[in-house]
Amino acid sequence: MISELQQEQASLYVLGALTAAERENFEAELRAQSELREFVHSLQRTTGLLAMACPPASPPRDLRDRIMRRIETAGSRSNATASLGLAMIEGFRFVAADDPAGWKQLPVPGASIKLLSLDRERGYAVLLGRLAPGVRYPAHMHEGSEDLLILAGDLHIGGRVMGPGDFNHSDAGTSHGVNYSVEGCTLLAVLSTDHALAKFAMA
Repeated sequence: MISELQQEQASLYVLGALTAAERENFEAELRAQSELREFVHSLQRTTGLLAMACPPASPPRDLRDRIMRRIETAGSRSNATASLGLAMIEGFRFVAADDPAGWKQLPVPGASIKLLSLDRERGYAVLLGRLAPGVRYPAHMHEGSEDLLILAGDLHIGGRVMGPGDFNHSDAGTSHGVNYSVEGCTLLAVLSTDHALAKFAMA
């Protein structure tokens, strides 16, 4: 449950009004609480709509020049700061490669998934998947369509050995035997929301 203090901090965060220390503490809470992240995303969407609702206006020439000078000097800021700026605009979401938040352990030991994005209207989810070295994933049927892109390591499917850059598509209703990885692997999956893994990730 989101506290009143978190709601107030979320509003200030979206407006860029927190101090550096407050922002750092609040972002730690964001990484730990999915409900709080959704609340911040809703505030960002609302803020973006409000900004777009304002009638366009041309700033005075001297103000425009000052703004352009600040933009030119902003290039020296860190990538993290730049990403944070984009993250505060409606429609952007960033997930760092080393962010431990969001990973879910599957019933198969050594197998885990992480939900990156979800489009319920179009009926698909984007996930990261990981298999530890030696993990064998049981034979199964695909309740929904499945697209896999191997990012690192190896994945053995139906007698084929897939490596980084290799892609596999499976229609809904298809099935195959045990999948396994010798070295371990990380993959990107685009799944229909009917797919069992998508349902597990969304639960």
